[in-house]
This record gives sequence, structure tokens and C-alpha cells, in this order.
Amino acid sequence: MLELLSGLDTLLAITLVLSITFVLAFEFINGFHDTANAVATVIYTQSMKPETAVLLSGFFNFLGVFFGGLAVAYAIVNLIPTDLLLNINSAQGMVMVFALLTSAIVWNLGTWYFGIPASSSHTLIGAILGVGIGNALLTGDSIVNGINWSKAIDVFLSLFLSPLFGAGLAGLMLFTLMKVRPLSNIHKSPFQRQQIEGRKHPPFWARFMLIVSSMGMSFTHGSNDGQKGVGLVMLVLIALAPAHFVVNLEAEPIQIEHTKIAAIQLKELYQRNQVIIDLKYPVKGNHQCEPSKIVEEAGALLSAIGDAKSFQTLPEAQRWNVRTQLICLADGAKKISKVPGINDVDLKQLKGIQKDLTQTTEYAPTWVIVAVALAIGLGTMVGWKRVVNTVGEKIGKKDMTYAQGMAAQTMSALSIGLASVIGAPVSTTQILSSAVAGTMVVNRSGVQLSTIKTILTTWVLTLPVSMGLAISLYYIGVKLFV
Repeated sequence: MLELLSGLDTLLAITLVLSITFVLAFEFINGFHDTANAVATVIYTQSMKPETAVLLSGFFNFLGVFFGGLAVAYAIVNLIPTDLLLNINSAQGMVMVFALLTSAIVWNLGTWYFGIPASSSHTLIGAILGVGIGNALLTGDSIVNGINWSKAIDVFLSLFLSPLFGAGLAGLMLFTLMKVRPLSNIHKSPFQRQQIEGRKHPPFWARFMLIVSSMGMSFTHGSNDGQKGVGLVMLVLIALAPAHFVVNLEAEPIQIEHTKIAAIQLKELYQRNQVIIDLKYPVKGNHQCEPSKIVEEAGALLSAIGDAKSFQTLPEAQRWNVRTQLICLADGAKKISKVPGINDVDLKQLKGIQKDLTQTTEYAPTWVIVAVALAIGLGTMVGWKRVVNTVGEKIGKKDMTYAQGMAAQTMSALSIGLASVIGAPVSTTQILSSAVAGTMVVNRSGVQLSTIKTILTTWVLTLPVSMGLAISLYYIGVKLFV
């Protein structure tokens, strides 16, 4: 890790350290901002002491980041337009990183301070979209080209559908529990159980399920939200220390060989389907990466890699060229997959080609994953009090029962876990709050419209506010420093 500073001048090294610290600060804030989502029900139902719950939640958040993979990390990174990603090593690239992080941190801290369960995912995504739009405005380009809309639509769908999915599953689970065990103590709230039976804790098996689902939700929170921090750290490293991080210097010879084969296959696939591809994507000349340039970029990539068995043997400038060509080819493969008329055999081959083209650029060193895991894990251990009461008492008109806590937490963990597996960035806050509301409806507890209105207002405002902040900061930063 420390060797990456050896080739940098003092100012650049300081900037690199501060930039990484900035990202880790965002993940730390993300940790304590979203802590209540994982521990709210287990604390509210008195299944665990707050200190123990938060400590274990932090540990499982750490595990979630460490073992969660990178699918969500690069789903977030790829929201940034390809042209801007290719220029990430410029001053403009650094302004972009600071603008999106500053806007995300400001909104996260504000909503946390007022105890509003807002979404860190919405905040970060809004900030990324903001710098994309800001870049388009500054360059005179169309806003349509300022955002990777295909990826943005996928992200919006996951953000919209995941809470509905979680709410539906939580309501179904509670309905089943009410039918199977209608007279069980699990349908009492902590206050009712204490008043009627004088007992502080929930029934044993309910308590067990509440604890397990809480830790499961902590793990899935880390595996989804933590990956976003990994992607941001990689953006910083690529921008400020490109010699070490533009491509995976630890890539195996077989991975490099697969990359070369993928480039050849993509070139041949393009040539087979050139007529319909060029009809869908006519030559514009405005952007570096276009399907029409696949043959050219594939040849340049093969020439740049040559007979190298390791990227470490390539000069720094050549490594950057390899990264540029890989990103362009992968972008071209993604666009071709959406062309009407491409046969099923070629579509199947395109999936493998995209995977091979990105395996040496979409990666993260172990120390990056550990650093982000520690930041979100430590952040999880503070700040939980402000949101626990909102989740436990202020969403429904009646206090949450043990069964509602189990249903909401279990199905939220399942929903977030599934999203992480398929690489869909989702909002932990949004899913849990919706799941709790779903159980309140099934239990006929009603919902407190004032709290729901506050949460919904925050969700609605988060994207435009974070986008607006990012656009403003990016515009000012580019004017001052670029």
C-alpha cells in the first residue's frame, strides 16, 4: 500500500491521502447514518442491549464489505459517463470526486442530525448524476450524453422496486405468522409484554430470529453500501496514482490472455453485424468510445499489450492506453447487446466478452476493501439513537410487535442480499422503512402519516438536492481549478 506514495511528489501524495480519507469519512458517516436500519428492531424489541447490538452490527457490516464482491461497486462507478471516466486522471476528474463526495456528506449529515432515515444510496447516486450533468453543461454537450442512462435506469428500477419487494414479503411473512400462531406472544409489543407479563425480553425463538435477522441485515448492508465506498476509493486511486491502479497489476497471465481473446471476438462480432450496429449507432465523432471504433480500438489494445504476460512490464503511459481501450471496448459491447437484430448466440457471447474485458479494470486491492470495511464498521458503532425511535414507534400508530420486527428485518435482509448478488445498488433505509410500513398495514396498526410524509419528502428531495449540490460544486471547482 505505502509503495504507491513513493513515485508521487509531496503535494500529490498529500492530496491522495486526503482524498482517500474523504471517501472513508463518507463511508464512516454512511455507517452511523444507516446503523439504525440494522439494529432498530433488535434494540426496540429489547432482544439485545444497544451496545452489544451496535458492536455486533459493526462487525457484520465489516464482513459484508469484505466478502460482498464488487458488482455493486462498479454499478455505481459506471453511472459516470464513459468520457469522464477516461479523463479521471485530470484535475477535472479530481474536482468530480470531491464534488460528489462533499454533496453526499453534507446531505447525509443533515438528515442524520434531524433523525430522518434518508438514503445514503440515493444521496450518492444523485451526486454522481449531478457531476455528469454538470460536465455536460460545461462542455456544451447534451444532458442526454451527460449520464450513462442505461445504467441509471437500471439503478432507478432497483431503487424503486426493492422497497416494494421488501414491503410485500414482510407483509406476507407477518400474515403467515398471524395465521399459524395467532395467540402467540410474538404479536405483543415490548410495552405490552412488560405490562402484562412483567417480562423484558421477547419469547426465545422470536428473540433468536430478531438477532439473526439483525446481523443478516448488517451483513447485507455492508455488502451493498460498503461496495459503493470501494468503487469511490478506486476512482481516487486511478485519478492520482494511475501507474499503480489503472489496470490490475496483479492480473494473472491467463486473465490477460482472455482479455486479448475477448477483443478479437468483439471485433469479429462487430464485423458480422456491422450494418445493423452502424444503423443503431451512426458515426458521430463527438465521443472517443463508439461502436464504429471497435475494430480500431481492438487493434490498438492488442498492439499495446503485445506479448506481455504481466501489466507490470508495460510502461505507465501504455497501461493507461490499455485501460482506455478496455473501457471503450466494454462500452461498445454493452451498446451492441442492445441492438435489435443481434442473434441469441452473439448476445450470449457478448456477456462473456464484457466480463473478460472488465476483469482487469473492475477490481480492488484487498487493503482498499479492508479500509472501507473498517470505516463502515466503525461508523456503525455510533449514531444509532437518532433513528431507532422513528423506525420502532413513529412509522405505525401502534408500537411495533415482535412479529413485525422479525418480518420486516428478515425480509429486508433477504431483499438487500439478493440485490447485492445481482449487482443492484439499493437503499437499506428505504427497504426497511417500507417493510415496517408493510407489516403495520397487515397488522392493521395504521401508519403515522406525518412520519411517512417526512420520510417520503426526504426520499423525493434527496436526489434533486444532492444533484443540485454536486452540479454547483463541480461547476465552481472546474472554473477555479481546471
